Amino acid sequence: MHRFYLPPHQVQGPAAVLTDGEAHHALHVLRLRAGERVVVLDGAGHELLCEVTELSRDAVTLKLVQKHVIPPLPYRITLAQAVTKAKTMDLIVQKATELGAHRIVPIISERSVSQIAEDATATKLEKWHATTIETIKQCGSPWLPLIDAPQSSQKFLASSERFEISLIASLQADAHHPREHFEAFRAERGRLPKSVCVWVGPEGDFTPAEINTVRQAGALPITLGQLILRSETAAIYCLSILNYELQAPHA
Repeated sequence: MHRFYLPPHQVQGPAAVLTDGEAHHALHVLRLRAGERVVVLDGAGHELLCEVTELSRDAVTLKLVQKHVIPPLPYRITLAQAVTKAKTMDLIVQKATELGAHRIVPIISERSVSQIAEDATATKLEKWHATTIETIKQCGSPWLPLIDAPQSSQKFLASSERFEISLIASLQADAHHPREHFEAFRAERGRLPKSVCVWVGPEGDFTPAEINTVRQAGALPITLGQLILRSETAAIYCLSILNYELQAPHA
């Protein structure tokens, strides 16, 4: 069934209207007809089964048939990702959305190849937001991740946000497999963490000074194996492993 996106304030009543790009896709690509049923996602946990009731030149009117509330994952993963080249960063945002990241924090590191001018921030955020919308339509998730404005690691750390576990992908000798940290947390508290932050560096990794700063703030180093991964691969690896560990059944 075809999926569309409308923000929450546009799906409050018994009817909804697709306009702009969503209407164009419905009318001229999918060529929907009256009576067909579609799914609308609002990015805030709702999946709405709708029926097409009217089509005009630039709009599609829908009637609400059923509304499902989909609970979020029982944990929240924040990806603190060093900003990479444009297409690569778009890929990271896409895959982070597919993998259920709750929040993406673009980190401007000293070794970031892509430096974002202050006047270009809004454009970047708009593009990344559009990427998350297209991704939830593809994968069927009713939840849009939050995307922060690009910022330095110091600024993010200065916000003093608390996570039950903070991790940093590391090539350092004292890095451990993520499972060891989760097992230690579970042994201490009798459950898995409900909020996790994972830091992923740029090509060439964070600088030693940046790594020290993040670690001094409480991040635990994790290994991603013996091979050196590209930044986008490391992000996908981390999110995949964290989901696997946090969703694993425990006796």
